Amino acid sequence: MERLKALGLEDVRMDSEGNVHGLRKGRGKGPKVFVSAHLDTVFPEETDTTVQQKNGMMHAPGIGDDARGLAELPAVVRAISEAGIDNTGAIIFGGTVGEEGAGDLRGVKAFFAEHQDIDGFLSLDGPGSNDITYLATGSYRYKITYRGPGGHSFAAFGTPSATHALGRAMAAIADLETINEPKTTFSIGQVSGGTSVNAIAQEASMLVDLRSNDQQELDKLEHYFLEIVEKAARAENVRWGDDRLRVRINRFGNRPPASQSGDEPIVQVASAASHSLGAEPQLKKPSSTDANYLVSIGIPAIAIGLGGEFVKAHTLEEWHDPKNGYLAIQKSLMTILGLVGVEKISPPLL
Repeated sequence: MERLKALGLEDVRMDSEGNVHGLRKGRGKGPKVFVSAHLDTVFPEETDTTVQQKNGMMHAPGIGDDARGLAELPAVVRAISEAGIDNTGAIIFGGTVGEEGAGDLRGVKAFFAEHQDIDGFLSLDGPGSNDITYLATGSYRYKITYRGPGGHSFAAFGTPSATHALGRAMAAIADLETINEPKTTFSIGQVSGGTSVNAIAQEASMLVDLRSNDQQELDKLEHYFLEIVEKAARAENVRWGDDRLRVRINRFGNRPPASQSGDEPIVQVASAASHSLGAEPQLKKPSSTDANYLVSIGIPAIAIGLGGEFVKAHTLEEWHDPKNGYLAIQKSLMTILGLVGVEKISPPLL
C-alpha cells in the first residue's frame, strides 16, 4: 500500500481478502485492465526471507516467485508516471493473495466478485521474460480423513484402522490410469496419522491433488477418486465386521481449467511487445496461475514471464539473477499500454 501510494495511484486500499491495489485513471474511453503480481509464497510464515546478495545474485525463498513480479509492477507504474503517458483506458495495479498452494486463487476470486467492470487481466508471474501463459490447467485439491474407534494394537485387534483404510485408498489411487492428452494427473502429496506403533490408528489423512487441462477429464478423475475413497472405508469395516470407521471428504481447492484462442488480442499484444524488443514470444502449455479463474469466466487474461534468471523456485535455496531484467519491464509496459491505449498516439487494442 505504501509503495502504490508513493507512486501516485488513486484509491489505494486493501480489500477484505488481503489484496492491495490502486487505480491509474484513464484519460479517455477505453477498457479497464487489472495488472497484478501475487503477494504470497509457498513458505511458512516463520521462514527467514532475508535477501543475501552474492556476486550479483539475490538469494532468498520467494525472491523470484513472486517477489520479482512485485518489483516489476511498481517499476511499470513509475515509468508511466515519469514519462507523463496519458493512458486511454484505466489500469488497476496491485498484489493478490492466495495464488500459491491451498490459496485456491482466493485473491483474484474475491477481487473480481467485487469488481464487475474489468475487461482484462494481466499477471506478472513466472520465469521466461518472453513466456505467455494463456491456457489454464485445472485442479481439485482434497483432504481425505479416515476416523475410527482406535485401540490397543493387541487387546483391541479386530477394530477397523484409519491407517489401514488410508492404505487401501492410496494403493487404489496409485493404480488409476489417466490419459496423456489432454494431460490429466493425480498426486498424493502428504499423509499423516496414527499415534504409536502399538496403537490402532483412530485418524489418518492425506492431501490429494487432481489436475487436468480439460474439465470433463478432471470431473471424470474426481468421480473415480471419490469412489475409491468411499470404497476403502467400506472395505476396512467389512474386513473386521464393523461399521464404526468413517471417512470425511473436504475439497479445499478448485482451480478451473480453461482455454482461449492464441489469436485473442491480449495474447497478440503481449506477443507484439516481445517482438518489438527483438525477442520471440513463447506461447506456453497450460499451467495454473491467477489467470485461470478469469479465463474460466470469459475475461481475457494471461500471465507473462519476468526478467532475469530464476533458479530453484519453491525451495529454501531459491535465487534470482536480475541481469537484463529491464527488458521484461519494457515488455510489460508496452503490453499494458497496448491493451488500454495511449491518448492521441495509439487506440486500445483490448
